[in-house]
Amino acid sequence: MNSKRTFIILTPGFPASEADTTCLPMQQQLTLSMREAYPDLEIIVLTFQYPYHQTPYKWNGIEVVPFGGRNRGGLKKLKLRRKINRALENLNKTTSIAGLLSFWYNECAWIGKKFGEKHRIKHYCWILGQDAKKENKYPRLLRPCSAELIALSDFLQDEFEKNHGVRPKFMIPPGVDEKLFSDNSEEKDVDLLGVGSLITLKQYDIFLEAVAEIKKQIPTLKAVLTGDGPEKERLKSVITQLNLENSITMAGELAYPEVLKLMQRSKLFLHTSSYEGFGCVCIEALQAKAQVISFCKPMKADIPYWHIAKDKKEMVEKSLNIFQGERKQWQSPARFNIRDTCTQIMKLFIGVDK
Repeated sequence: MNSKRTFIILTPGFPASEADTTCLPMQQQLTLSMREAYPDLEIIVLTFQYPYHQTPYKWNGIEVVPFGGRNRGGLKKLKLRRKINRALENLNKTTSIAGLLSFWYNECAWIGKKFGEKHRIKHYCWILGQDAKKENKYPRLLRPCSAELIALSDFLQDEFEKNHGVRPKFMIPPGVDEKLFSDNSEEKDVDLLGVGSLITLKQYDIFLEAVAEIKKQIPTLKAVLTGDGPEKERLKSVITQLNLENSITMAGELAYPEVLKLMQRSKLFLHTSSYEGFGCVCIEALQAKAQVISFCKPMKADIPYWHIAKDKKEMVEKSLNIFQGERKQWQSPARFNIRDTCTQIMKLFIGVDK
């Protein structure tokens, strides 16, 4: 048996390569932070659905075992579950497993919980967003206990309890790696920024309508919307209808480092999503010294420079107040560090601070 203890991450998806920077960037940073802070642990990632192949590979020196599930159901889902369980059984025979961490309360939590109970191995599930919704069937099927659940935010802790009758015992927020942000002070030449997948949930109609309203007061307004998705062409037509061709740039999907650079050039980040467990992109914007306005309030305590609006009208009003108020430096102290996130999670498994 390998004398080095093994820590296993169970996730629906993981970057297909080191160049795949847009796939779950917060989870990427967390995994790298674990590797750096706990060099005596061998970290292995089992990724269920993506990438769409089944050839193990190394990612920044970390072993990744993909199963290529492609989110298929029925018999293929059952076969996938058996295949992952066999992989875990083999790992348990050849290594000493220190713990299992699953991302989202879904199929990953199902396998992690049952395997952990069978072999008396610690398993925690990190509830990250829509898995706290009432529509999620897995909590009803698995009947989790409070002590095995970690919520990403105060909001998700409350939401999971409201919808599933169990309050996650732990709340561990996300973090960012400040080393990814340039020390050079970027010129703030972008007034408004939106970043995310162009899907209905993100409500980018509201983003474009807010740009149109703010432009009435600030004709020189410059906005950028970056991302890709099924709403792309329809949103382009909305830009034309609102006569915003000269005010907004649709930048498409950018590599993660390019998104961070764009954030550092931006004064105000608008997050129009109708539902968000935390919105890691918002703390990235704060780290980039942009102010933030969103509809979703992740934490009960206020976060400096992160403003909450109840609707589009209030989002527009708050934006205008920021632009037309006293000229303050566009900055915010980093409050959420990925190393702190890593330490809090690993303390549950190994019981010591790092």
